[in-house]
Amino acid sequence: MVTKYLPGELVLGHPSAEESDVFRQAEALLAALHAQERVVDDDHERRENARALAWLASPHRIAPAVVAEARARIEAWPQVASVLVPTHGDWQPRNWLVHGGVVSVIDFGRAAMRPAATDLARLAARDFARAPALERAFLEVADLRSPPKPPWRRATLQLTLDKAGG
Repeated sequence: MVTKYLPGELVLGHPSAEESDVFRQAEALLAALHAQERVVDDDHERRENARALAWLASPHRIAPAVVAEARARIEAWPQVASVLVPTHGDWQPRNWLVHGGVVSVIDFGRAAMRPAATDLARLAARDFARAPALERAFLEVADLRSPPKPPWRRATLQLTLDKAGG
């Protein structure tokens, strides 16, 4: 944890946001964060499925057909044991600084123990979708989306629901 000022500029909106090396460095930092601890949680998937279903039952602006499809998907997900690691919770260029070609990370306000793949959802929806070369650079060491178990599907479904008006 850094408790002092970090020099640099946000990667979001900076020319470095298009540089593969920035994404490689971000992946290395994320791998180091995830490697700090591993906990097996037999009940994580059940809790997350219940939380997602409760959210879908609350007031929102999502079309009923989208809600029905989302509910069916969530109910079909297996409730297997999950490996939880320290996650950032908002891993994307708006929380990366670059200074002298070196990437640093800020804003750990959403940090929690979660499946590693959850840290990739925003990158996949935004940066990887617009620039596949950045995805390839970021995932050179390990593709955290594999195998495609519920954490990855849940993370991408949440982004889809957010866009639909949740």
